Amino acid sequence: MKQISEYFGKSVFGPKAMAEYVSKEAIKAVNESRNTGKPMDRKMADQIAEGMKNWAIERGATHYTHWFQPLRGSTAEKHDAFFEPTGIDTGIEIFNGKALVQQEPDASSFPNGGIRNTFEARGYSAWDPSSPAFIMEKASGKTLCIPTIFVAYTGEALDYKAPLIKSTNFLTNITTDVCQYFDPNVKNAKVSLGIEQEYFLVDEEIYNQRPDLVFAGRTLVGNMPAKGQQLEDHYFGSIPERIYNYMTDFEKEALKLGIPLKTRHNEVAPGQYECAPMFEEADLAIDHNSLLMDVMQSVASRHKLKVLWHEKPFKGVNGSGKHNNWSIITDTGVNLLSPGHSPIDNLQFLTFFINTIKAVHDNADLLRASIATAANDHRLGANEAPPAIMSVFIGSTLSDVLGQFEQSKPSKGKSSKVSEKKISVYRIPEILLDNTDRNRTSPFAFTGNKFEFRAVGSSDHCANAIIVLNTIVGEQLVKFKKEVDALVKKKVNKIQAIEQVLKSYVKSSKKIIFEGNGYSEEWVKEAAKRGLNNIKTTPYALDAYSTKQSKELFVKNNIFTDKELEARTEIKFENYLLKIQIEGRILGELVKNYIVPSAVEYQKKLVDTIEGLSRIGQTKAQNKHLYELAKEISMHINLIWENNNKMIEERKKANNLNHADKKAKAYCDKVKPYFDEIRESADKLEELIDNDAWKLPKYRDLLFLK
Repeated sequence: MKQISEYFGKSVFGPKAMAEYVSKEAIKAVNESRNTGKPMDRKMADQIAEGMKNWAIERGATHYTHWFQPLRGSTAEKHDAFFEPTGIDTGIEIFNGKALVQQEPDASSFPNGGIRNTFEARGYSAWDPSSPAFIMEKASGKTLCIPTIFVAYTGEALDYKAPLIKSTNFLTNITTDVCQYFDPNVKNAKVSLGIEQEYFLVDEEIYNQRPDLVFAGRTLVGNMPAKGQQLEDHYFGSIPERIYNYMTDFEKEALKLGIPLKTRHNEVAPGQYECAPMFEEADLAIDHNSLLMDVMQSVASRHKLKVLWHEKPFKGVNGSGKHNNWSIITDTGVNLLSPGHSPIDNLQFLTFFINTIKAVHDNADLLRASIATAANDHRLGANEAPPAIMSVFIGSTLSDVLGQFEQSKPSKGKSSKVSEKKISVYRIPEILLDNTDRNRTSPFAFTGNKFEFRAVGSSDHCANAIIVLNTIVGEQLVKFKKEVDALVKKKVNKIQAIEQVLKSYVKSSKKIIFEGNGYSEEWVKEAAKRGLNNIKTTPYALDAYSTKQSKELFVKNNIFTDKELEARTEIKFENYLLKIQIEGRILGELVKNYIVPSAVEYQKKLVDTIEGLSRIGQTKAQNKHLYELAKEISMHINLIWENNNKMIEERKKANNLNHADKKAKAYCDKVKPYFDEIRESADKLEELIDNDAWKLPKYRDLLFLK
């Protein structure tokens, strides 16, 4: 434990470092800015910058950078040296408040949805005091990284963090107002988030031999080996030594950066793993997730490994998610989604629990849009992942509680209190059961004292989902408070007014609650009867951002302007079509440079063998199976070539369309279906062709060689 505590926060300019390098007055200014949002005085910024510079240089940092999260999914940084020459052989180390607070990256070179053009490229990164600066060490260099937002010269946000901060502030403000019904001592609240990160690891040398993995992040062809995950022997199994060494290495680096990782384990698919941190405030948790992904990939290279973030890198085995465990906690230490021993008597819990369900019910399509990506389309509804149908799982106990609450009377034979459930086994201490079971097929599940948004994809930026979730719950709480206050104004008792409004929400939101198997065909049919949409592909899911309801939601609550929302939606459509376009091109290269040449080479061996056998008197009938094999290979070669040409023609047609949304839908409907057609024939060839002739590493190499 001592060793862990010595590592933790070692490379972070946190409270301990600030106390040593910065005055109490400056620390107070930072805390005030964090807690109230009040801009910091430049004199204080100069003082903090001086302390931060001294701290960083003493630890070997030579450069500093504004570390931000543009709308491309990965982080961004431009390094500047502390040292500036003052003469031929003299110099000075400079870093002031202006350099700390603001820098100017090129805004036109990042995804911006048309907000910025090359001839008007100015943009600004601006310091976020709520996320501590840190030192990133790579190879032989150390750089001071300052977390920032990123905005255009015209003021529009060009990153994930700025609207995330706005959505969090919106939700916590209305949460504080609603809490006054129950506890006037509540002055503030925070959004709590824990992000479980799933990922695959493959050998770096083998990875480099697969162009599809290198450029698309997933295998576009590949036949499953005889053994996959069917024996269920990988999940929670003993971690291979090479992987264990990698895990402990990146955990140490994460601890230095103040990322409190809690768990590590083998996931369901061979080659798949998971790590999860402690819960933090949502803004910081998302910063830390982005930083963790950078660290994990960097450390992997030391171990000659490659991290695969793609939601479905291998066909036929489980995909990867990024489960977002979300709740709201008051400054008095109360988790507003903790039901307590008697949830039906806990009106404060019921208020936030029911309003969250109502928010999901009223904005299900928007929530689906928030996790829509080309990669996640492969995962949703397959193997372990929840379906594209948005629903809420709350468990039998709380389902009964809502039934009782709505009817204002207990269910038959059931108490309003949650009894303590136990399992007793001889010699083993009593096992205490949770109030609810788990449902891995639910996209949005209540798991005891939080909601777990399981549908978020492993490579996606969590801000997409949390911005939407914060905003829809915040908007719902605004409506709730307005309705309650209107009843109170009419002389209705406050408690009765709250109960009356909540009961109406339970009644109107029932159809979103589902306790069964989300993978089943029965649920697909049942969801359709309930009027729940099953939007399976990203281009159609993204339409939810452009509805009148969504525009009003974001603009009214100052999360996005009309222009920002339009630009972000455009970027999402563009991102989808570009990824499918890249995959199509890579698949074409695999066909021409790997798959068909492998097939032709092996087919030539077969033909030479048949001709040789005929020369020694063997008849065609006697070589029937060799003839059939050669013919089958020809058939698949022809199918692959024809489908590849058809795919190219459809790409040309799609590229001639005018708008990103139309192009994206054309790529989805007309181009992408050929991927499966080509893959089916390619995977058949992999089965038929001599292993030495096949030019691509196979699944058995990728999944099982550690």
